[in-house]
Amino acid sequence: MKAIMFLVSLSLLVVTHELGHLLFAKLFHTRVRRFYVFFNPYFSIFKAKKFDGKWHFLFFNKETPESWDEKNLKPEDQDNTLWGLGWVPLGGYCDIAGMIDETKGADDLESTPQPWEYRTKPHWQRLCIIAGGVLVPLISALIIYAGVFSHWGTDDLPLRNAKLGYEYHQVLLDEGFQNGDIIYAFDGVEQYDFAEAAQQLVLHSPKEVTVLRGDSLVTFELGEDFLQKVVEENPKQIMSVRWPFVVKDFAPGSAGKHYGMLPGDSLVSISGIPTPTAQDFTGTLGNYAEDSVVIGLYRQQEAGVREYVELPVVLGKDGKLGIFAEDDFAKLFDVNHIDYSIWAAIPAGISHGWEQLTTYVSSLKILFTKGGTKSLGGFITMASLFPETWDWHRFWDLTALLAIVLAFMNIIPIPGLDGGHIVITLWEMITRKPVNEKVLNVIQNIGLILLLLLLVIANGNDLIRVFNGWFR
Repeated sequence: MKAIMFLVSLSLLVVTHELGHLLFAKLFHTRVRRFYVFFNPYFSIFKAKKFDGKWHFLFFNKETPESWDEKNLKPEDQDNTLWGLGWVPLGGYCDIAGMIDETKGADDLESTPQPWEYRTKPHWQRLCIIAGGVLVPLISALIIYAGVFSHWGTDDLPLRNAKLGYEYHQVLLDEGFQNGDIIYAFDGVEQYDFAEAAQQLVLHSPKEVTVLRGDSLVTFELGEDFLQKVVEENPKQIMSVRWPFVVKDFAPGSAGKHYGMLPGDSLVSISGIPTPTAQDFTGTLGNYAEDSVVIGLYRQQEAGVREYVELPVVLGKDGKLGIFAEDDFAKLFDVNHIDYSIWAAIPAGISHGWEQLTTYVSSLKILFTKGGTKSLGGFITMASLFPETWDWHRFWDLTALLAIVLAFMNIIPIPGLDGGHIVITLWEMITRKPVNEKVLNVIQNIGLILLLLLLVIANGNDLIRVFNGWFR
């Protein structure tokens, strides 16, 4: 399900990115020969083009018929785009006539520049066509956030409302944190929001941390090499909420359901061993595979009364109860929920999108630390962000976040990315001289090599993490 959600999200991101180029190209009467979602080496899953007054379709096609070639079409059909769906889900492309990009070089251009080509358009129009690939995804992300806020509202967890405290990665435990601590202040400035505190901890590396430990405030300092340790360990999650194990639902053949557990039961002990949190419960239960245990739980009765119950249970080989724990913070903690009208959601979505962008840009400083490239992640990392069951709220939230990230990445002035094309166009505007097409071809190839290298490093990091996980 993670993979499916990621591929659907990636498809939407590709469409919005390439649609940005296409919309501005059409606006300035620039011919777009092909518009593809995903790449199509050797064959395409689907092709469509309109000519002779009707739509023509091809499925699982290798070579496009010559009758579809614009040179063989009537003049009124020559500007029509071929729409396609490839089979390699790593991106897509918008083939704009007269433009040197990842799909064609200088030798592929018409010998004589044509008025409907990208290279004959004014520089400001070319800038708009290129910038559209960044602008449309960014606007799409803000629209998505506004829609999410309007439909679901927002739930913010105040730090101190997580009564069981937080679970910390070993990097933080080595610095002086203890599981169950509640962050109180950074450098004397009180913290109130869970998500914001987690970001501040990594991105701003405070020197002094104050936590609420039991009934006391404890202050300690982080080491000067704290950020470097975070980079080296590259934790998937540096801190997480400790929540009670409340039964949400049962898996097929659930041992918990068989022995009498009910939705809403709060599991608090295993054979007399206290397990106040879900983390404690799952960690302890794994030690009792194919064994008999007594599960202590609290069950909600009428009039708000909670009854303590003990249930004897025989575990199978996997040492699991077949239970899905409640993971909706709004049902487990006292969260700050805000509902938005559609008009209030628009500025809130824009503000949230801007915050996400600035947070992401701030996080890039990690890349410039020693070993910072190890923090890069590829497709496996992106797919792992999605939940294990279909969740529309989470899906749209992550799609908007990835749209912002990819929009920013794409505007970096690397040849082959939109940012590289923008720099070249600005250079031509300043010098009032066109860059030689052969030079553009070389620049494009250099950019392609850099991008492939980046893909290898990012996805190589993913594979290393997977293998390390298997052998631990």
